[in-house]
Amino acid sequence: MALIFERIQTGGIAVLSYLIGDDSDGVAAIVDPTWDIDKYIEMARRKNVTITHIFETHIHADLVSGARELCARTASANIFLSQEGGAQYGFEHQKIRDGDRFEFGTTLITVKHTPGHTPEHVSFLLAERSHPETPWGVLTGDSLFVSSAGRPDLLGEGESKKLAEQQFHTLRDFYKALPDGVLIYPAHGAGSPCGADIGDRLESSIGYERRHNAFLQFEDVASFTDYALSTAPPVPHYYPLMKQVNARGPEILGNLPCVPGLPPKAFKQAVRDGAGVVVDTRSMLGFGGGHIKGALNIGGSPMLSIWAGWLLDPEKPILLVLESDTRLEEVVKLFLRTGYTRFAGYLVGGMVAWNNAGFRLDKVGQMTVHEVRESGDALQVIDVRAPDEWKGGHVPGARHMFLPELREKAAELDHSRPTAVYCDSGYRASIGTSILQKLGFSQVYNIPGSWQAWTKAGFRVEGKET
Repeated sequence: MALIFERIQTGGIAVLSYLIGDDSDGVAAIVDPTWDIDKYIEMARRKNVTITHIFETHIHADLVSGARELCARTASANIFLSQEGGAQYGFEHQKIRDGDRFEFGTTLITVKHTPGHTPEHVSFLLAERSHPETPWGVLTGDSLFVSSAGRPDLLGEGESKKLAEQQFHTLRDFYKALPDGVLIYPAHGAGSPCGADIGDRLESSIGYERRHNAFLQFEDVASFTDYALSTAPPVPHYYPLMKQVNARGPEILGNLPCVPGLPPKAFKQAVRDGAGVVVDTRSMLGFGGGHIKGALNIGGSPMLSIWAGWLLDPEKPILLVLESDTRLEEVVKLFLRTGYTRFAGYLVGGMVAWNNAGFRLDKVGQMTVHEVRESGDALQVIDVRAPDEWKGGHVPGARHMFLPELREKAAELDHSRPTAVYCDSGYRASIGTSILQKLGFSQVYNIPGSWQAWTKAGFRVEGKET
């Protein structure tokens, strides 16, 4: 019989959860679950274990915690939460503190208080029960990432320097004191805004990070604080709300929310009545070819979770347009990960049915990077990438307007000029064009391939910082 150790990756929000169990005792723990819990239950069944413990490293800001939902579905499980740093919760749980230990067969899990990303943050040292003084791994949560570390600025400007100091000591006094061979298993991979430039690999070692992780190279608090705060990516608008939801306790849904199917005529009436925000989850090219007037295009990839969080009000119902009716459940789960549970309906039969009903279509033009270059100054080019992407170089003559700020900054643009929008691949650019079109821009174009296509075509780049 042996240890069961499995990583469960959730795309888009780039979450890494873990199942730790022992097949001789038939018990297991889940660490940092997301709301869509079926994947944990199914994995436990495949491994012939029962989930008895649900651990969280901290109060999450980037997702709806799945701890309560998972607990409700598994009668044998309890939720274990840190009581360090003055943490308070609005739901039933078991308290854990620094030094607490849990056994799963021959595996010993030791709780370590690792503040910095949040005051209550804990990590979990993994060791063999017979050698508790020699850990082989550590679940780092959002404190230490591959090539990065958890940002300390999510509780507001007044707490940032204090948390940065705690993060410095967590990294120096705890992680750097561990042996080189200890493996690190973080709660996020590349793409998460919870840290700056998180590496592509899903795990690493203390030795590797000691040598190559920029956050582990500082010897004084002041320089570390300056670096940690200056390199942090923009804070997504939904992060403070997620903090509140997860501390209070997310609602236990039991099942996916009901999303009524609306035939074209009924869907059109719902749009006219303002029953919800129209979100078209089709691909950029499908959306560009024809869509409902005023629709926001957030493609139904895992990235939808993050961009819904950035751009939508969770109190306003959503009217869904799908690539296919069969994708309804999949797309709803993407919305749920960042707290969207209210749906006014979906368009039955999609845009094919809408078009066959003879209803009006709006379009967004698509421009290749070759056409953009040939247009020169006649075209108003907007870069909606993140600030760090912009600093890495941009299309000559482009204006930078980070996508979440586009609505408020659009007033600075010339509505009468043709306007083309680009990002890295075209996904965010299509969101941007749908925003501008809704604001009254009549000559707006998406650039499929965007920055990737521009650079691979070998075109001139402007403003690259070295």
